[in-house]
Amino acid sequence: MNMQKTALVVGAQGVIGRNLIDHLRGLADWSIIGLSRRGGESDERVQHIAVDLLDKDDARAKLGGLRQVTHIFYAAYQHRPTWAGLVAPNLAMLVNTLESVEAAAGDLQHVSLMQGYKVYGGHLGPFKTPARETDAHFMPPEFMFDQQTYLEQRRQGKSWTWSGIRPAVVGGFALGNPMNLALAIAVYASVSKELGLPLRFPGKPGAYDKLVEMTDAGLLAKATVWAATDPRCGNQAFNIGNGDLFRWSEMWPKIARYFDLEVAPPLPLSLSTVMADKAEVWQRIAEKHDLAPHSFADLSSWEFSDFVFSWDYDMFGDGSKARRSGFHEYVETEAMFMAIFDDFRRRKVIP
Repeated sequence: MNMQKTALVVGAQGVIGRNLIDHLRGLADWSIIGLSRRGGESDERVQHIAVDLLDKDDARAKLGGLRQVTHIFYAAYQHRPTWAGLVAPNLAMLVNTLESVEAAAGDLQHVSLMQGYKVYGGHLGPFKTPARETDAHFMPPEFMFDQQTYLEQRRQGKSWTWSGIRPAVVGGFALGNPMNLALAIAVYASVSKELGLPLRFPGKPGAYDKLVEMTDAGLLAKATVWAATDPRCGNQAFNIGNGDLFRWSEMWPKIARYFDLEVAPPLPLSLSTVMADKAEVWQRIAEKHDLAPHSFADLSSWEFSDFVFSWDYDMFGDGSKARRSGFHEYVETEAMFMAIFDDFRRRKVIP
């Protein structure tokens, strides 16, 4: 087997894809190709390709010559306003990716599928916790079921294996991403400070005291590569979390202290609503602190943040299967938040 491996990172501009590429850069035995709709700037380690994966012809034209790919890391996502509407586009992108690459890449060894706690119905309401990889599926539609079933059926008679990686809410750096909770909190806190307001938890009252789990994007990258390369991990799924749990009632005051803000009692606020008219405030902040020229829209993940802050039920999984299988990395969630905020400041994304 060729020791030099080539990773195809699908969704290369998202929180997960960016951090996966950063991790792979540090591994000498990997070449890296990143796929996204808007592409990226290639360098000596990473080749970026702009492709519309919903367009089968474009996918075949752009990916049909990638004979060197050994591992597909699939982390792409297309948002739709309904759960049922998510199925067709997200399944089509995976199908177009795999079938375009598989036709050319004779040494394809593994397909890694990024999933999440939607597999357990965590987005629907209170569910069994801790969630385990053996938990039964619920009534569809759910695009993650369709994607996994497709991989299970497609690999029959093939030499490649697959893995399903199931993180909690992912924390890391990426702009223009619809699911970046840490960035939304940082912008919300910065605007609160500019307006002379304390930092209020904006979620449902019951959400403030429930147990929550997160997954550091760097930790997730390590786990994803581990599962894709350890022979013990083929054709199964793994929950990947930081290794600790927290309650917003304990974490929120720590976040407020980071931004030198007082904490006021929680109040249910739709961030999608109250932040909709804050572009001018942000422009004032950016000019005052000489921030990098990012649009307010690129810094906004309000719909996703409202979703997370609405969880008035426990949201965590059992991560012991990955540990039993050999993955022992962990990250303290408080330290993760502070490191992400520090990174935003270094990049001059926030003051």
